[in-house]
Amino acid sequence: MTDAQETAEDRTLRIPGGAPPDAPVHDAPVPLLEPREGIPPVTASPAELDRVVAAFAAGTGPVAVDAERASGYRYGQRAYLVQLRRAGAGTALIDPVGCPDLSALGDALSGTEWVLHAAGQDLPCLREIGMRPTELFDTELAGRLAGFARVGLGAMVEKVLGFALEKGHSAVDWSTRPLPEPWLRYAALDVELLVDLRDALEEELDGQGKLAWARQEFAAIAAAPPAPPRKDPWRRTSGMHKVRRRRQMAVVRELWTARDRIAQRRDVSPGKVLSDTAIVEAALALPQNAQALAALPGFGHRMGRRQLEQWQAAVERARALPEAELPQPGQQLTGPPPPRSWADRDPAAAARLSAARAAVTSLAERLNLPQENLVSPDTVRRLCWEPPAEAGPESVTEALAGYGARPWQIELTAPLLAAAVRVSPPED
Repeated sequence: MTDAQETAEDRTLRIPGGAPPDAPVHDAPVPLLEPREGIPPVTASPAELDRVVAAFAAGTGPVAVDAERASGYRYGQRAYLVQLRRAGAGTALIDPVGCPDLSALGDALSGTEWVLHAAGQDLPCLREIGMRPTELFDTELAGRLAGFARVGLGAMVEKVLGFALEKGHSAVDWSTRPLPEPWLRYAALDVELLVDLRDALEEELDGQGKLAWARQEFAAIAAAPPAPPRKDPWRRTSGMHKVRRRRQMAVVRELWTARDRIAQRRDVSPGKVLSDTAIVEAALALPQNAQALAALPGFGHRMGRRQLEQWQAAVERARALPEAELPQPGQQLTGPPPPRSWADRDPAAAARLSAARAAVTSLAERLNLPQENLVSPDTVRRLCWEPPAEAGPESVTEALAGYGARPWQIELTAPLLAAAVRVSPPED
């Protein structure tokens, strides 16, 4: 054990409850260089997984959970490494390539509180391999509710516990095999202090009178169903705002679809197949042939003739579409229009929204938490665009619950929003 490790463990004992958001940190953060028990071996076989499942089932207290993906390198958002730590079990690093079904581990941890940082990022890929928490604690969300200005894991660990995490490997290609030792060390350290951070944040939230709010938020995350597939994902192509004509939109759609199919087949990030910039350039230019396409940015001399022809074929498919099959400008809205248009379309709704936003901003500042955590901006817009017929606290409470607001949010904001939706527009 190094001197730095001994100091780190001493500080864990000295700061069991963490520091409040505005408390000064008198000592320089201690670099966290090695996991307490060293880097564990990677679990990559069914027999090894059975041993991990038994160890973690016999452990005690919350379990720290993290996952590493290969965003920007591979297709999709699957997990390529899962890290766990629990008292009595130590740390485990599991390779989901060798162990693609972790449902036995998920079952063994059912009823145990999972501690994750930014749970919304990791839960989808964990669900894919059979891991679904029944109870969780999200340290990033806890930090937001507690009023921390910076809620990244490194910043939180440094501010609350006084340690410095090395974050140099966060964006590497985690599909690499074998994983280099420095990456494994980084991965193990990501869960090393997660439960310590959870305990400190729980104490902080309790002191601020916000712990019940946090528990409602965590329960909502754990119970939330998987997000539905995004409608018309091609519309999110970077630079899409430049594309105005429907025929050009059809080119974006055809190229995006062809790229996605190729990326999925090759298991690479779509951006490595063809950039968004190239798709938009082709849509704007509507090239007549592969030679003209090759002259556009993103389709340069490195691209082979066969590749150029497949992209030009996508352009030609868009060219051949009848007018009735061309995409419509903009996405079909399922809610209110963009607020910038409210003043012209519905001045009364614009006045309601202005009053609601001001009230929410003021309350959020008094409570020292982000506005979007006090109440969803989309919920506020929907309420102001189509307020209840009887705009009293009871009907507003019912509307907020229908939009998915949690009880603590409703209790705090319903009176303010009920007043806001009764606001009249200014007279000309």
